[in-house]
Amino acid sequence: MPNQSSALLPDAADRADAAFVRAATRPADVPFVPEVRLQMAEDAIALWETTETARGEIGLPPPFWAFAWAGGVAVARYVLDHPELVAGRTVLDVAAGSGLVGIAAALRGAASVRAAEIDAYAVAAVGINAELNGVRVDAAVEDLLDGDGGPAEVVLAGDVFYERGMAARFLPFLERAQARGALVIVGDPGRAYLPRERFTALAAYEVPVVADLEDAALKTTTVWQLTAAAPPAV
Repeated sequence: MPNQSSALLPDAADRADAAFVRAATRPADVPFVPEVRLQMAEDAIALWETTETARGEIGLPPPFWAFAWAGGVAVARYVLDHPELVAGRTVLDVAAGSGLVGIAAALRGAASVRAAEIDAYAVAAVGINAELNGVRVDAAVEDLLDGDGGPAEVVLAGDVFYERGMAARFLPFLERAQARGALVIVGDPGRAYLPRERFTALAAYEVPVVADLEDAALKTTTVWQLTAAAPPAV
């Protein structure tokens, strides 16, 4: 048998990240999206502390990869119910977290699914979760927000307008993707920094959420499509 290129094999860091994810989570059905199973944690705060200990850093962002956040759940539900959005098309799941949205797209026949994250644990979680659901999602640690998401024909994002700085980078990225012809869909559970005037609502759901992470047991979550910018006034 020919030697397999070492570039195709996970390195020690990748294996360690995957082992950490498996140890910190367990497989479970996703509430409101029972078609998908994810490796999820039971205690957000405890896992957050464990992650900081494992990385040797304080002040890390929450372990988004270990939970099904409302925005992603809503987008996944919408994609599963409307497979024509992704079937046969190239899809980008940006700020993918657990990979829930990308997995939903793969389950509904996307030609290919790429998941982008800046957290190596998230990339490990996406790989594990894709395997758990019997689909392929190509995940990588990368920050794409200075580009336009090309060549993906569909750009999907879960809950990304939760912080002013994040929103300030995300909206121009999504606008560039839309301007080159991509279908851009996001999910949002009422975050303060979503510019609603730039979007058209496609659906709204009452999504069950993790009590440790939100302020209610259910969050009204809207699936939005980015629309073309209005021409400047003359």
